Amino acid sequence: MITESGRIVAIENDCLWVETIQRSTCESCAAEKGCGQSLVSKWGGRTSFIRVLLQGRDCSHYALHDEVTVGIPEDVVAAGSILVYLTPLLTLLLGAGCGHWLGLAEPGVIFLAVLGLALGGGLVRWHSFVHRDDERMQPVLLDGTEAVRWQS
Repeated sequence: MITESGRIVAIENDCLWVETIQRSTCESCAAEKGCGQSLVSKWGGRTSFIRVLLQGRDCSHYALHDEVTVGIPEDVVAAGSILVYLTPLLTLLLGAGCGHWLGLAEPGVIFLAVLGLALGGGLVRWHSFVHRDDERMQPVLLDGTEAVRWQS
């Protein structure tokens, strides 16, 4: 289980929105200069928002700025990474292959490859939409049913 702590920034009837604070491990990693994660976190900020399902818990037990710990299974992260990276790549290659098989000129092959890439991105987006409430693929609260008050 991969865990992350954060603060509650919004409360809905069936879920919490948790702001996670980026850990400072990027500065101590040897691959800092060549890592895309470091570049993205510097460009896009150091926080992210995670939707955590309450799984039948009462939302009145939580308040804004409470500190909670969330976790997600490693197999979900691995499968999600494969889906997000390989699906667009495979559909891009499939589009280019179809263009070549049809005997299209290079602009036609490129067009079908880009169309395949867009289709792959759309498939990933559709999969994400369909499984947005699937409890097996969502982060879970690890603090029990009560949140810990955040100290400012």
